[in-house]
Amino acid sequence: MCSKIKKSDALDYHEHPIPGKIQVLPTKKHSTQRDLSLAYSPGVAVPCLEIAKNEDDVYKYTAKSNLVAVISNGTAVLGLGDIGPSASKPVMEGKALLFKIFADIDVFDIEVDAHDIDKFVDTVKAISPTFGGINLEDIKAPEAFEIERRLKEELDIPVMHDDQHGTAIISAAALKNALEIAKKEPSKVKVVISGAGAAAVSCTRLYKKLGVKSENIVMCDSKGVIRKDRLKLTSQKKEFATKRDLHTLKEAMIDSDVFIGLSKGNVVNPEMIKSMAKDPIVFAMANPDPEISYNSAIKSRKDIIMATGRSDHPNQVNNVLGFPFIFRGALDVRATKINEEMKMAAVLALAKLAKENVPEQVNITYQEKNIHFGKDYIIPKPFDVRLIYEIPPAVAKAAMDSGVARKPITDWDAYKEELEERLGTGNKLMRTITNRAKLSPKKVVFAEADHLNVLKAAQIVYEEGIAQPILLGNKVTISRLMKEILFEAKIPIIDPKSKAQEKRKNKFAEIYWKEKQRKGITLLEARKRMRDRNYFASMMVNSNQADILVTGYSRSYPIVAKPIIELIGKQKGINKVSATNLMLTKRGPLFLSDTALNINPNAEELAEIARLTNSAMKLFGLKPVLAFVSHSNFGSSKSQSAKKIHEAVTSIHKSYPEIVIDGELQVDFALNSKMRSEKFPFSKIEGKKVNGMIYPNLESANISYKLLKELKGVESVGPLIMGLNKPVHLIQLGASVDEIVNMVSVAVVDAQDRMKNK
Repeated sequence: MCSKIKKSDALDYHEHPIPGKIQVLPTKKHSTQRDLSLAYSPGVAVPCLEIAKNEDDVYKYTAKSNLVAVISNGTAVLGLGDIGPSASKPVMEGKALLFKIFADIDVFDIEVDAHDIDKFVDTVKAISPTFGGINLEDIKAPEAFEIERRLKEELDIPVMHDDQHGTAIISAAALKNALEIAKKEPSKVKVVISGAGAAAVSCTRLYKKLGVKSENIVMCDSKGVIRKDRLKLTSQKKEFATKRDLHTLKEAMIDSDVFIGLSKGNVVNPEMIKSMAKDPIVFAMANPDPEISYNSAIKSRKDIIMATGRSDHPNQVNNVLGFPFIFRGALDVRATKINEEMKMAAVLALAKLAKENVPEQVNITYQEKNIHFGKDYIIPKPFDVRLIYEIPPAVAKAAMDSGVARKPITDWDAYKEELEERLGTGNKLMRTITNRAKLSPKKVVFAEADHLNVLKAAQIVYEEGIAQPILLGNKVTISRLMKEILFEAKIPIIDPKSKAQEKRKNKFAEIYWKEKQRKGITLLEARKRMRDRNYFASMMVNSNQADILVTGYSRSYPIVAKPIIELIGKQKGINKVSATNLMLTKRGPLFLSDTALNINPNAEELAEIARLTNSAMKLFGLKPVLAFVSHSNFGSSKSQSAKKIHEAVTSIHKSYPEIVIDGELQVDFALNSKMRSEKFPFSKIEGKKVNGMIYPNLESANISYKLLKELKGVESVGPLIMGLNKPVHLIQLGASVDEIVNMVSVAVVDAQDRMKNK
């Protein structure tokens, strides 16, 4: 769960640099008059006429095949209630963003000013030709049921109300696995549902399809147990009304096997949990406060299987496990609807995925040694990379088998590869790194905390739980800036030049002098150097008073790097410290080395840079595929630069055959696997997607990364220092707040890994 979010931060995020969270970008060339003539008049008439002859060609010639509408009238927005269509727009844009980043689906958010069912349905029907699918969102019950029913009947594209079915699908998968672990038959378990809204009704219907019997279900609303003898029940509540002589949630819980919470926080207490049957299953899914807190529930009894809607506990029931991938599968076969078979296929695929061996990248992301199927892992994690290529095929196949697919898939291997390619946005890696950092925050020294951007970054990593900041710099300046940005936290502020730090400085100086006294350093000089914040901060890390050092904001790279390399020292067996930049691109994460430290490395040094890059990439759960890049392709040039790369490649192939690397290659051949296959089928990286490049010198690497960084849609993290004894990382001169935060997240993950391997 995200920690404290200030009102000003939320408003600033949504307003700047461009209002809102989504935008429309062209997918075709548009630089010449010919391009524009093809895009619009007269060229556009040709596909228009083709579609007029065959309406299905709209999927072939327009964006409809990958376009979903997220539609709401704002009558049941999150926990905010009926706030109206305009006020719901930020939520709908957020949903659009999730569709894109998890399943590469484009979205237009549509806010409809209509409470009347007929008016709403007519509006959606009228605009439906634009879209390949409709995701209904935040519409209050009972209207939501009728709106979805009518649109599903009257449209020939997939329609799903995620508030109803998203939670149902994810929790049904979790319930299936939980029952298996508890060794209970679905047909025999007694189930209590707290809540009677759209999600509760949809969940209960799906549980019945898993085998839960109607007579074993008790549903409760704010008035208590929904009984057959209650008056003025909606048709949905009548469907689940019980004949049993029960009146309160507390009574219903006695001897029950399963509790499903879809209501509000803190309506269940430990005594109620204790009254349940052996091996109880408790899904407390109200957000942000569950019906009973995770800690209270698991303390109440040892045999409980617990799930919540929160990310800070095991077994998070998160809709993002479902809707992006369900729509992905439906769109890819041009399904006419999302039917019960497709939803159940998603349930079974999610349940099955949780039982399979978890990739190391997922273990790394969640800072676990071995995530495995059991009480604390009954449902896949939201950042599991397998979701994109496991759930959509299951949904697509169900659509085909149930007769609602208009474009059947014939090559499932090729489809899986296509889905894996859709995963490629580099920002996903950064989200994974940040979440991993939050699992075990480390102490980070910010050596230039009296600069506003650095302090803002420190505030974010503190409030988000990414790291524990230690602020170095002028205490008066830092305190003043903290007040200005409302950074209210009791964290260490240290001024290395102050008298208050005299004792610590002298101790650091003594240690430093003893190490350097035979290299021309006097004790007086050592004491002078400890007034420098980078020397002081480095000694803090060396003496374990901090875990990490982040610096470089206000000084040039060489000036900052020199004292750090001198004090921190190199890892055993490393001849030269080097640097790599993580570039977050649309094709995926791309590492460039060496971008900062080694001006003109020789063949032996290039081989070492490649080995360090390989290790750095593995730290983030990636499978490195490396290319030495040059102006030459496999000996096409006899220059000294190309020759040293050839020697470096030969050395690695001989001594480290497990490293997937080849070269020398021109950059276009390195990045374009099709070009590479046609010209160099003998390459050791044949058929593989390169995600790391080693450059022949600092000049070419630095120019490349800075050029990429300035292009729209590419972010840089780094340079990351490789080969030091401790996790010390340097930010670029004048780095942005986001760049500093990203660097800290990476540094924390680096520190976590080093501590784990000690």
